[in-house]
Amino acid sequence: MSANTQRDGTTPLMSDFREIGERVRNWGRWGEDDERGAVNLITPEVIVHAARTVRSGRVFDLGIPADARGPMSQAGIRTNPVRLMSQTDGRMGEGAFRYSDDFVCMALQSSSQWDALAHVWYDDQLYNGYPATTITCHGASRNSIDKQSKGIIGRGVLLDMARLRGVDWLQAGEVIQASHLDAAVARQGVQVRSGDILLVRTGWRRKFLADGNAAEWGAAQPGLGMSCAEWVHAREISAICSDNGGVEVVPSEIDGESYPLHLVLIRDCGVMFGEILDFEELSIDCATDGVYEFLFCAPPIKFTGAVGSPINPLAIK
Repeated sequence: MSANTQRDGTTPLMSDFREIGERVRNWGRWGEDDERGAVNLITPEVIVHAARTVRSGRVFDLGIPADARGPMSQAGIRTNPVRLMSQTDGRMGEGAFRYSDDFVCMALQSSSQWDALAHVWYDDQLYNGYPATTITCHGASRNSIDKQSKGIIGRGVLLDMARLRGVDWLQAGEVIQASHLDAAVARQGVQVRSGDILLVRTGWRRKFLADGNAAEWGAAQPGLGMSCAEWVHAREISAICSDNGGVEVVPSEIDGESYPLHLVLIRDCGVMFGEILDFEELSIDCATDGVYEFLFCAPPIKFTGAVGSPINPLAIK
């Protein structure tokens, strides 16, 4: 099976992604000045409902460690975070007070992270029609990550695609189609509602933990295919998180295009993407108790003008 061949043997989708983008476009839906996109679907009522999913108070850490052992390729556009100590025996005055301090050098998207709505675009326009020229060397003046500063908290739903297939992880380049999402929903007996935050487990984090091969992890990856765009839009998903490097399948289903699902769902639909999460502990618990819904909380760090942010995402059941 080639990297671009779907698991069911059908030919890859080759439609122009712009046509799909027009069908799912949310520009103007929440006003011509909106910069939060589909996160607007997480209404106070949605948050109250999400809080009611908490039964035992069990907390699951979904973030990967932000350190030099992460999966970022040293030859890529990002590297693993570098933390340095600036003080190990700091002193103030003549008294007993001592302190330590440190700082971090990192790409804001080199660990578990959100893509801001300013992160990707095409045809010189960002989400909601803002011109791409609003991004300069000083940062993004529109759709930056600080516009999501109230946090992304709501009802999370895990769709465990690797467990659905009966494998530890999906294969590199394996496409998850809309029909596969429907199959996971049916198998798990969970409903997907407006405002939900969708967590898609491919097992790609488990693969990295098993073999530690950063170069292979960052090359071809399993992930969502283009047929999922209209599925997400129809169900009014507010954000999508995955355990791979970019939510969608790599290489792309569309010849000559890189990350077209990013372009359609972030730029046109305004859906936030959370990437490089760890669903291993959560997936075992969900399979054990049969409950695939929970309170999900993952506020970004409020970097002014930034196009992404590291996060420490949590699921509470």
